[in-house]
Amino acid sequence: MPVPAAAPTRGEELRRLVSLTWTLALSDWKLRFYGSVLGLAWTLVRPFALFGVIYFVFTQIAGLDARVENYGLYILFALVLFTFFAETTSGCVNALVSRESLLRKMQFNPVVIPLAISVNALLNLGMTLIAVFIFALANGVYPTWTWLELPVIIFLLFLLATGVGMLLSVLYVRFRDVQPIWDVLTQIIFYASAILYVPTTVAERASNYYRIFLCNPLPALFTQMRRAMIDPGAPSITHAFQTPEYALIPLGLIFGIFALGAWFFRRESPRVAENL
Repeated sequence: MPVPAAAPTRGEELRRLVSLTWTLALSDWKLRFYGSVLGLAWTLVRPFALFGVIYFVFTQIAGLDARVENYGLYILFALVLFTFFAETTSGCVNALVSRESLLRKMQFNPVVIPLAISVNALLNLGMTLIAVFIFALANGVYPTWTWLELPVIIFLLFLLATGVGMLLSVLYVRFRDVQPIWDVLTQIIFYASAILYVPTTVAERASNYYRIFLCNPLPALFTQMRRAMIDPGAPSITHAFQTPEYALIPLGLIFGIFALGAWFFRRESPRVAENL
């Protein structure tokens, strides 16, 4: 009698998960630029084109850069990080539906699909940040030890975007209204996330809402990014809250959203193929 194959260990399952995620993400990343003349340069076109318009309007016309040191660089950093968040979450919405045939033909953990979307967006972010660093050096902003905080900020943003993406992907399988709703919400989040203005502006003009505003993980991360990457004299997230313990709120929300997304995806994923 044939001997039944031993069940894979947790370590083997994890290695397979990581391998499949990386393979799918890298394949999608390469195919995105297949046959394109400019290739990887397209990863820079959208954020830098939008940055150029925003920078001209808010500095040359509105003059908002007068009170903020390296205002243009702040916008660029925040815009690039938000683009990663938006690309990940929007890409995850219909990820399961668009890969229906893959889900039906192969046996693998479906969480690979939203994770691959996040890793794909992370590769784009890495390419874009190279150009951002060059822009920073050209504007007289040079590396300091605080730049080491950027990988931590990106990791937290990755957890937030992936958690939201996992929620959206399984919700879209049942409710196709999720996509237009999220498109609208993404625009609202863009203007509510301190990209076109620094968080201290909210403290000056709407001090009663300042702490509530900083509880949003995106403004909290951008506040810390400003201090770490652009202006060491700017307030950190703990100083911005004035009460350091409050900084645990956006941090807790990031981990909470990721945990909720992972739990909800794991609960719904066995029924995904049935609902497609």
